Amino acid sequence: RSLSAPASVSSDDDIAMRLLARFVNKAIYSHQDGILRTPIEGDIGAVFGLGFPPFTGGPFRYTDNFGAQKIVDSMRRYEEHYGAAFTPCQMLLDMAKNNDKFYK
Repeated sequence: RSLSAPASVSSDDDIAMRLLARFVNKAIYSHQDGILRTPIEGDIGAVFGLGFPPFTGGPFRYTDNFGAQKIVDSMRRYEEHYGAAFTPCQMLLDMAKNNDKFYK
């Protein structure tokens, strides 16, 4: 595997999305596994504890606003080039499939 990123996934927006998508996926995975009881726990912890961009509201609010399907689509594109690190967790896949939101 080459160390240089293909141009199709190397724009400034792609680089930002790669960082956000993995963070969001891990947060949702933590909720899926019961480590986080509620999305708000994850949002508050991510913003105040980990430095997630506060204007996004946290990873769960970001997913609701940006769209789970868009995140899944981006992750699938990155997964083709970068492998399993970009495989969406099952809860994110389900959210995308059902057009669901964490905050209703």
